Amino acid sequence: MNSRLDVVATTGAPAAIGPYVQAMVCDGLVYCSGQIGLDPVSGSMVEGGVETETRRVLANLDAVLEAAGSQRALVIRSTVFLADLADFATVNRLYGEFFGTHRPARSTVQVAALPRGARVEIDVIARQRG
Repeated sequence: MNSRLDVVATTGAPAAIGPYVQAMVCDGLVYCSGQIGLDPVSGSMVEGGVETETRRVLANLDAVLEAAGSQRALVIRSTVFLADLADFATVNRLYGEFFGTHRPARSTVQVAALPRGARVEIDVIARQRG
């Protein structure tokens, strides 16, 4: 089988800060790279702590999903990376608000460090619309 890979790029989310893309689409599935709390315009980390970062991460994911022809209600799986599990309750609350009644499969892990000193990073896999 010869599946086509399509690169997803949008100015609504920060440009990749390494040798990767914002997302790839293959066979109707969207594989989003991890998003951290980077402002897509300035390229700088947002300030204000884990709540502000998490809101920015989720907004970045929304923009990438939209550019890929998907949406949050079509997310199948996510991975949440936290620099400190003490932030779990805050991130979990905002994540729940973001997805509403939709509940994708999820893993949450604490990591030693994240790029740019981020406190949270989230990646998702979704399917495209229709």
